[in-house]
Amino acid sequence: MQTSRREPFELARSVRALQVPSGEEVTLEAGCTGVITQQLGRSFTVYIDGSLLRIDGVDADAIGKEPIAPKVYPEHPTDEEVKAIVWDELREVYDPEIPCSIVELGLVYVCELKPLPTGGLHVFIQMTVTAPGCGMGEQLMREIGERLEHIPRVDDFKVELVYEPFWQQSMMSDAARLQLGMM
Repeated sequence: MQTSRREPFELARSVRALQVPSGEEVTLEAGCTGVITQQLGRSFTVYIDGSLLRIDGVDADAIGKEPIAPKVYPEHPTDEEVKAIVWDELREVYDPEIPCSIVELGLVYVCELKPLPTGGLHVFIQMTVTAPGCGMGEQLMREIGERLEHIPRVDDFKVELVYEPFWQQSMMSDAARLQLGMM
């Protein structure tokens, strides 16, 4: 689900949030008021006292929304199904400042799956951020890792942040350019 309608809220309970773009974790106290600026994938971006913050969808009840439940996967997926699931998960990881997924923005450089002797899979993701100083790179990597942990047969993974080649707008998909009014 994706929405960009601004909607006021009052926090029903204290909640963990990440500052955008630094990625610094903060605790927002119950009773705090703000505006939901967007919901992308399984997180919300909110504006409180001049700051943008990101709240996980599992904590949506704190802002008066229905919590977003974790996905349910097939019990014994094939290698190809796991690869499709990994890409689907990556498509649901959004840059908190630009309302597009990291896949559509062209931030994912490598997504490889390798069989392990145990029958499971090792997933290697190499990605970048839109600007070298972007503090959200670590948070995006953490979110990817949290998603990979829940995929059946993914026994091991590595998410690597790289700065070369530098990201350029030309790496964006046509869908992202269209969505952002660049076409």
